[in-house]
Amino acid sequence: MLLMAPASDLTPGRGQDGRRSPSRSERRMAASLARGEESTIREIEREYRPMLLGYLTALLRDGAAAEDVTQQVMLEVWQRRASFDPGRSSMSSWMMMIARSRAIDHARRRRPEPHEPAVTAALADRADAEPDRADELAEQWRMAHLLTLLPRDEAEILRMRFHRDLSQSEIARATGIPLGTVKMRMVSALSRLRELIESEG
Repeated sequence: MLLMAPASDLTPGRGQDGRRSPSRSERRMAASLARGEESTIREIEREYRPMLLGYLTALLRDGAAAEDVTQQVMLEVWQRRASFDPGRSSMSSWMMMIARSRAIDHARRRRPEPHEPAVTAALADRADAEPDRADELAEQWRMAHLLTLLPRDEAEILRMRFHRDLSQSEIARATGIPLGTVKMRMVSALSRLRELIESEG
């Protein structure tokens, strides 16, 4: 049977006041970021850039624009570093909130000024839909990032189950892992993932 570490050792929780109880590493990162230590922004960029770039590329459908907006997000993280409160949100949630806002701003700036009523109406409909799509994509990329925090064997089983829509029996056949082991790893992975999601708020 797989033994799991207590939740308090794996992920931050929430206190009675509803605030997050950040992990030691989150508190350290927030403190060094607030002090303006440049090594911390480089550490944050290494860890979160793939998530941001993937999200922004999917949202904007333009690789160059996604690169530009990712840089804007990193600059804004640095400029607003004193406002980051790990007791309110995780670093990934805070950065995705900034990325969503900058992406919508970018999309609206690129939209040409319409001259026909039908075009105006169509663009207005797209603008109304953009926040919903941005939120949906943000959730997908946040989940993708959380999967990178799981043990590799557990994360791969979840990807096969939910991204490739394979049953547990199909996963066992595809990987050569006994079905009982697949089931145990999936239970463990889902439990860890739930803890991570709860810690994200």
